[in-house]
Amino acid sequence: MSTNGNWHTGPDDSFHGKITKEGPFQPEKDRYHLYIGLFCPFAHRANLVRKLKQLDKYTGIDISIVKPYPKDEPDTPSKPGWRFNHKEESQYEGATEDKLFGYRYMNEVYFRADKSYKGKYTVPALWDKKLNTMVNNESAELLRDLQTAFDELLPKDVAEVTLYPKELQGEIDTVAGWMSDHLNTGVYKAGFAPNQEVYNKNLPPVFAALNKLEKLTKHHGGPYILGAKMTELDVRAYATIVRFDTVYVQHFKCNLGMIRYSYPVLHNWLKGMYFNDEAYRETTDFRHIKENYTKSHFDINPKGITPMGPWPDVEEGYEKDWSKIHAGSVDMPEVLEAEKRFG
Repeated sequence: MSTNGNWHTGPDDSFHGKITKEGPFQPEKDRYHLYIGLFCPFAHRANLVRKLKQLDKYTGIDISIVKPYPKDEPDTPSKPGWRFNHKEESQYEGATEDKLFGYRYMNEVYFRADKSYKGKYTVPALWDKKLNTMVNNESAELLRDLQTAFDELLPKDVAEVTLYPKELQGEIDTVAGWMSDHLNTGVYKAGFAPNQEVYNKNLPPVFAALNKLEKLTKHHGGPYILGAKMTELDVRAYATIVRFDTVYVQHFKCNLGMIRYSYPVLHNWLKGMYFNDEAYRETTDFRHIKENYTKSHFDINPKGITPMGPWPDVEEGYEKDWSKIHAGSVDMPEVLEAEKRFG
């Protein structure tokens, strides 16, 4: 199939297709396949929606999982990027072969969709087996679209599950904006800072966002960020916060505080998400997460040593009575000033 179209305009463009009855990508059982990495927070979000909407069960969307390392750098057409388990290479537990084509590298999947593709070979990526092309590789779009794209194929109670309820859409969009800028991608801005000045600039907003999220979650009284209903914000926040103490504190030098010590409300929320909802727990693999960051970022961790802690990965002891939990914060002046700046 030609890659020219409004979902992919050329080799420099990513893929923006939607599953609709009117377009080329129609909702059909056993038609689509999802490529992910268990280490990647952005792929984690798409996989969570897949599990929460039971798309694996009712629409046949299976997954191929890339290894967390090694990765050939840089992620450009001259280097293949993420690898699959392959019969001619060592096998990594929890990763899979490329279940569709048996390819060794993720870039081969991209070139199958567009032989001239010049972008990054990222996950998540949704593939259409019928038209033999990629549908979408933008995680925020997949997070939103997968919630409703296959509803006509789902049982009524599953179809009614939504993470974007109409009455909360305004607040979701507002919070998602600053959460994305200052927390979800903020940890990367700090962690990949090329010098001290850039690091000093980008770290305080990370904790300003956590301060703000702690207050917001406390205000709504649990068990979710906006109260009684699970929303996209829980998915967006979880994919970052479950990695925070485990990776971002030490590897990205986000060490002004830890979720388990500095943010009692978010800590309780995290324990609830992990231990009380199997979709969150089953899609979280700490070995993949820890080894990806520590063994594929050689400029940050040149010896590739993966820390054993913290232990446990997620602490137990969820408190059902949220009135007993008092909000915490990091009160460093630079953090409080950053918190004021973005409202």
